[in-house]
Amino acid sequence: MATVSRCALQATRAPGVRLMSTGASRQTALYDLHKKYGAKFGPFAGWDMPLVYADQGALDSHLHTRKHSSIFDVSHMLQTRVTGKDRHRFLEHLVVGDLKELPIGGSTLSLFTNENGGIEDDTIITQQDGSLYVVSNAGCADKDLAHLLKHAKIFQDQGADVEVSKIEDHSLIALQGPSSQKALEQLAGIDLSQMPFMTGKVVDIKGVPCHVARSGYTGEDGFELSIPTNEVVAITGSLLENPEVKLAGLGARDSLRLEAGLCLYGSDIDSTTTPMEANLVWTVGKRRRAEGGFLGDSIILDQIAKKGGLRRRVGLLIEGAPARAHAKVLSAEGEEVGEITSGVPAPSLGKNIAMAYVKKGFNKKDTALKVKVRNRIQDAKVVKMPFVPAHYHKV
Repeated sequence: MATVSRCALQATRAPGVRLMSTGASRQTALYDLHKKYGAKFGPFAGWDMPLVYADQGALDSHLHTRKHSSIFDVSHMLQTRVTGKDRHRFLEHLVVGDLKELPIGGSTLSLFTNENGGIEDDTIITQQDGSLYVVSNAGCADKDLAHLLKHAKIFQDQGADVEVSKIEDHSLIALQGPSSQKALEQLAGIDLSQMPFMTGKVVDIKGVPCHVARSGYTGEDGFELSIPTNEVVAITGSLLENPEVKLAGLGARDSLRLEAGLCLYGSDIDSTTTPMEANLVWTVGKRRRAEGGFLGDSIILDQIAKKGGLRRRVGLLIEGAPARAHAKVLSAEGEEVGEITSGVPAPSLGKNIAMAYVKKGFNKKDTALKVKVRNRIQDAKVVKMPFVPAHYHKV
């Protein structure tokens, strides 16, 4: 996982990533390890986060992740646990996913919505035995937690059995890339070949119980590891002993997720964007479409039924210079029809790519458009996302 409604304020720009700061800086448990490897830091959502490392720039880290494996420190993200016999009914009031039907160990990408049908955040939810494990964006951490606690109190006052707790004693790292399975298998001494994408389970790593989810935000195979904070430095260090595994920062993470066609909250989706406009209708479960019951359901379901909304999120290939956020998108005739939300030179393609919102009717594949970049008009074309094929693990 914005305008004034975004969860964090834009600050200085670094290559390949939009930096955001809320003032005070916090550091993850891996901060000293990042320094040891020569990290250059920048502010993101109130945290000092690594951007690049001494041995690799953002481009090198990007390509290394696609070919081998990289570790991303994502400990700044919010981890919560929802318990109680009414946990599914409670959380389904706040998100669009079908949580009741998730098997134990199953995960789903879902959306927190508001009463106007907008997206308050995107989140990954895993069905655990007796609880729901929720991971959401760092930039929305305070807002999301307050939202969960507020609605939990409302449910509790109505007699519901539900509790929301912030997980504060675990850090989170993402091990991403085609060598990730082998690296983790060697460290944990187990076979992960039968663990499908978007599943999670507790794995003993060097005697430490860790929650391991086969997921990530790069388009590559990989894992997100929730590790007891007092063990995260040692386990991360052990993974780095594998010559195919290197640390990677936010610069590479942003270009990887954009090549994968994945949204960044506050840039590509925000509280004014509906699932229909964002092309995220697939996150709304079949049962949820029939029953509703989530915030903004009447607006969201009406848009789905009528293919409504005034705009659509699209992928663009752009000729000439890269188009960054807020660059205007024009029709072939010069009419303003949209705006870029994210854009980078794609290292895997050698081409400039972007996400944008355009008026309905201009969102069909191969539609010829133009983009205004620093007062220059450049050709662009609507293409299908992801820009780079995903390599998620299948069983």
